[in-house]
Amino acid sequence: MSISHVQRPDLPEYMTWAELERLPEEIAGQIELWNGRVVWVRRGPAEHQDCTNLLWTTLRRCARQDMHSQLEHCWRVSTETNVFFGNTGKSDFVTPDFLVYRCLEEEYQDIRATDVNLAGEVLSPSNTERDIEAKKARYAGAGIPWYWEVLLGRGPRRINIVRAFALETGHGRLPDGVSPLRPANYVVAGEWTSANTDGIVFDFPFPIRIPWSELEF
Repeated sequence: MSISHVQRPDLPEYMTWAELERLPEEIAGQIELWNGRVVWVRRGPAEHQDCTNLLWTTLRRCARQDMHSQLEHCWRVSTETNVFFGNTGKSDFVTPDFLVYRCLEEEYQDIRATDVNLAGEVLSPSNTERDIEAKKARYAGAGIPWYWEVLLGRGPRRINIVRAFALETGHGRLPDGVSPLRPANYVVAGEWTSANTDGIVFDFPFPIRIPWSELEF
């Protein structure tokens, strides 16, 4: 759900989920908790919401086709839904723009990172590289197998690029004495542009076929 911008109140640097729940929804909806640290999340323009809804619609169609052909598979596709890290507790979470996760046993059950197979972010030109990489690192550290970036352009307003990233299962060779900064990372596994491809064709986490005509808004 799109949250209208309101003036940010003076909040402590760290909060618990219980404290966050006591805030008005128009404030709490703009916050993620990263190990309890308050992280303000910028809500994008209307184009951002339109794009997120298009990804939800097309991925949901592909997920349903897979479930019809593979009866043992059960997928859910959602937008702007909290994903909680760890097996318990709720004071460490992020809110992807769109996500694919396994069907849960109970309705209204909290979604844990271990349930998620794909997390995606819609990136406007105003998004900073630092913010993008910080959130991507959180997804990788949680072991989410697939991460997608959807880049919006200007003039005309449209989806320019879609990138699919796969979680590394092992580190590449590094010089002696050098170790990776993070224990897990993503590598680009697919890239599609509106200028030179007919659409998205990818086979993970299920067969995905999305023509560009379905991503126009």
